[in-house]
Amino acid sequence: MHSQSIRAIIFDIGGVLEIAPQRISISERWETRLGLPPGEIDTRMEDVWRGGAIGAITEADVHRSLEDRLGLSAAQVAEFMADLWTEYLGTLNTELAAYFGALRPRYTTGILSNSFVGAREREQERYGFGDLADHIAYSHEIGVSKPDPRTYRLVCERLAVRPEQAIFVDDAERCVEGARAIGMHGVHFRTNAQAIAEIEALLSR
Repeated sequence: MHSQSIRAIIFDIGGVLEIAPQRISISERWETRLGLPPGEIDTRMEDVWRGGAIGAITEADVHRSLEDRLGLSAAQVAEFMADLWTEYLGTLNTELAAYFGALRPRYTTGILSNSFVGAREREQERYGFGDLADHIAYSHEIGVSKPDPRTYRLVCERLAVRPEQAIFVDDAERCVEGARAIGMHGVHFRTNAQAIAEIEALLSR
């Protein structure tokens, strides 16, 4: 395979470009604070988390649900959401972000991320992902989440490449498998060195 056959490289965000703990720890913290049994917050908010991930609800809807379902005051809602975004955004994987940014202009770059309503603005403000990639497809904006095949097809269309011309990098194996199922090259992210080596190997074929 000629190296020119790869034209686009697409990265996931959470667990790849961002190193972030799971949201469960904030739920646990707030369950302790509110005297709720373990798992109660995510049970009560399950449809809200799901709706926020595909943009079926607004940030205001999320805030109202926290008030209605958990009995939080407006001040507590603000505090809960600040905690949620701190966990969600995590810290930047600076080495990998620098590598990703340096792939242009030789390659088109994209981001495909399962996300939550409000993520674009906060990630752009904190990390400038919109300046790193040619296009970002967030699940809350496209209305569907990985590993649905439509997510991968859509990002390839928006980057004007065929699936076989694209590499997709994700820390979730099922999402990598979803990309491979439509013909993309998949790299299962575990460490920076491993992922970069696998990408470079595909590019040098």
